Amino acid sequence: MTFNSVYTTFRTPSKRVKQVLSIPRKLPLFILAVPVVVAIHLIRPWLLVRWGLLHGPRIGHFAANTELYLCERDAGINVPRKRHIDIFFMEERICNQQLAKMWKRILYVWPAWWILPSLQRVNRLIPGGVVHEIGDNTQRDRDVHNLLDKSPPHLTFTIEEEAFGEAGLRMMGIPHGTPFVCLLVRDDAYLDAHINKNWTYHSYRDSDISNYVLAAEALADRGYFVIRMGAKARDPIKSCHLRVIDYATNGMRSDFMDIYLGAKCEFCISTSSGFDAIPTIFRRPIVFVNSLPVGYSSTFSDKYLTITRHHFSVQLNRLMSLAEIFSSGSAFFLCSEDYKSNGIKLIENTPEDICDVVIEMTDRLNGTWKASENDDTLQLNFWKIFATDAVDVHNGRPLHGNIRARFGSAFLRNSGSWFLG
Repeated sequence: MTFNSVYTTFRTPSKRVKQVLSIPRKLPLFILAVPVVVAIHLIRPWLLVRWGLLHGPRIGHFAANTELYLCERDAGINVPRKRHIDIFFMEERICNQQLAKMWKRILYVWPAWWILPSLQRVNRLIPGGVVHEIGDNTQRDRDVHNLLDKSPPHLTFTIEEEAFGEAGLRMMGIPHGTPFVCLLVRDDAYLDAHINKNWTYHSYRDSDISNYVLAAEALADRGYFVIRMGAKARDPIKSCHLRVIDYATNGMRSDFMDIYLGAKCEFCISTSSGFDAIPTIFRRPIVFVNSLPVGYSSTFSDKYLTITRHHFSVQLNRLMSLAEIFSSGSAFFLCSEDYKSNGIKLIENTPEDICDVVIEMTDRLNGTWKASENDDTLQLNFWKIFATDAVDVHNGRPLHGNIRARFGSAFLRNSGSWFLG
């Protein structure tokens, strides 16, 4: 071993060494946790106390996981049959303070998040301690029981918040009663800025905002306001239309308005990114475009419309059919490198593709949608090929419940001859 390697090893302790060195600092917390855990175990015959963590740093999990926990609780799924109380800990880093405030109104939230690891470790030293941990929902943020369509939202705004939100809409130039649509186009700006981790493995989900201008202006011409969302964005949306508002870059965004806009929008256009969990938990319709991975598409609600990116096979020198996407395994790839190493190039939806599916959503919501002669047949053929019984490779749990979503009609008309071939 060279001097430099010894020096580097000395300067950079292993994970195990770091854990050992941290024991003196954590010891008071362990000592504090012991009587708490013992007391909780002693009262278990009369009252089961459980605890869990709210996933605060990322809004998708912070919103969807929590709402689905409440839906499952109401439906009697994944809850103890005996008398119990659930207490949550909220991490120090919170992605949205307004959402945190609203969850605290309806959940028991313990403010001292830092004691949770000590409680967990002490609890697991006692046989049977796992019953005190709430754990994940059936499938975390996936509504495999189709509960969102069966129940109203758990969160509501106060009278004061409703007034504040309406005032915020007026400040943005949106007249009272005028419908607006949220537009969410994923890039890596937020994660790079706020979470210290290399996120390039998710770059296959990023999308070019310029491809959404056509759809945004088509909506604006129909009388909608289009609000481009995002806590941080790499590029502005380049539109001169007065009804297209770049809320993500114009300095008007706030934690409160993020939640209010997502809750009150006519519908949301999303590239399947975290914010769309807000319209989800408030039961707003969503158009998913450039959706990936195909096998993870949101299928749980009849309020959803989806189109996916095209998959181009370098080996075959052509676009892949839906059956080939599933048979190759690429319908479930979760890393950019997976697509690259398998010789698959992902092609973004064209502006026309996006505009078509967005207009389909508006027509369906307005009751003016006119289906073509073969639309129902194309839908049936699509879902026959789609692996509706797929399971998550990490935990073996189902990815889908009853299929209630629709795939974009124009997309299937334009590409069905080879896509469904």
